[in-house]
Amino acid sequence: MLQGKKILIGISGSIAAYKSILLVRLLIKAGAEVKVVMTPSAREFVSPLVLSTLSKNNVVLGLAEADEWANHVMLGRWADLMIMAPLSCNTLAKMAHGLCDNILLAVYLSATCPVVAVPAMDEDMWHHPATRQNITQIAAYGNHIIAVGKGELASGLFGEGRMAEPEDIITYITEHFFRTEELKGKKVLVTAGPTHEAIDPVRFIGNHSSGKMGFALAEELYLRGASVVLVTGPSHLQTAYQGITIQSVVSAQDMYDACLDRFPDCDLAIMSAAVADYRPESVADQKIKKQNDHWSLNLVKTKDILKQLGALKKPHQFLAGFALETQDERANAQGKMQSKNADIIVLNSLNDHNAGFGVDSNTVTLFHKSGAEEYLSNRPKKQVASAIVSFIIKHWYAQ
Repeated sequence: MLQGKKILIGISGSIAAYKSILLVRLLIKAGAEVKVVMTPSAREFVSPLVLSTLSKNNVVLGLAEADEWANHVMLGRWADLMIMAPLSCNTLAKMAHGLCDNILLAVYLSATCPVVAVPAMDEDMWHHPATRQNITQIAAYGNHIIAVGKGELASGLFGEGRMAEPEDIITYITEHFFRTEELKGKKVLVTAGPTHEAIDPVRFIGNHSSGKMGFALAEELYLRGASVVLVTGPSHLQTAYQGITIQSVVSAQDMYDACLDRFPDCDLAIMSAAVADYRPESVADQKIKKQNDHWSLNLVKTKDILKQLGALKKPHQFLAGFALETQDERANAQGKMQSKNADIIVLNSLNDHNAGFGVDSNTVTLFHKSGAEEYLSNRPKKQVASAIVSFIIKHWYAQ
């Protein structure tokens, strides 16, 4: 999402300036073009040499350097996005009142692109009425503010004022400025994770699904511009993007109800959850005590979510399902696609020990009802998600 984007980093005098080194590195790694502008005091906290080496561009330090004028106007027009990180209390105050006594402020006042402010200061400074007013003022100018974190500060105190972590800054700017529009206006439903089928108040039947594949798909779809609802069974995972709607469920029946409620309003549904095929016929009100040497548990089938959605699917809707197979993989996956009226089936195989449950990679084969297929060799699940979404878009838009 950041490939080829022009990002301008403004660094002011704060101990948190050391974080700007990692921020530049992450942006470059993501494919962005980066230029750095520093206030005079920022040089006391971080080396321009390090930043120029990482950014592969000379760091701009003054209005004039080596008898040559630094064209702050053109620099302010060059960027797709300007990030003030760290933003010190002093520079914040100058931004709020339009002061322009250094190159960073000159570039800021010349910027025609969006500006993201990432404050960093001690807690008492952060909570001072003047600082609160200045934050309100620069927000009124249209600047975007990334909230400070809470933790150990340079003063030794513990409280609010920490600069946001570089990884969180990358997530923020990606979500707010650099989502693509391939799926803009599309409503998408994704399921993820396992389901837990209660035996009694303590025990349940479950499986080893972590939800990683479903979460990766939800995030990829969101970054492609879609409005995403993620219905997830029990999982410790959290999505990186606030714009994704999360609905947490527990049992197969819970997931069935949630999917049937949301499916009529969606354009695309991807059923990647590992839903239990069976549940206990009855659930004990109290914990079952250990008594006999043998104990039988009667199971009954759960409702088939994918099959029900396939039966309800309208002409404009696109339905994708997953098939986890251990034998006769291709035949079973293709049979499932036909019997469930799915447009696409993603075949997971447990025969690859680096793929499947609980790991960060996957090996899949994609089948489309037209007969088209694509094999994805073992790779990180985020890359698998990107390839699956591209495959869906290719065949969905061709219909």
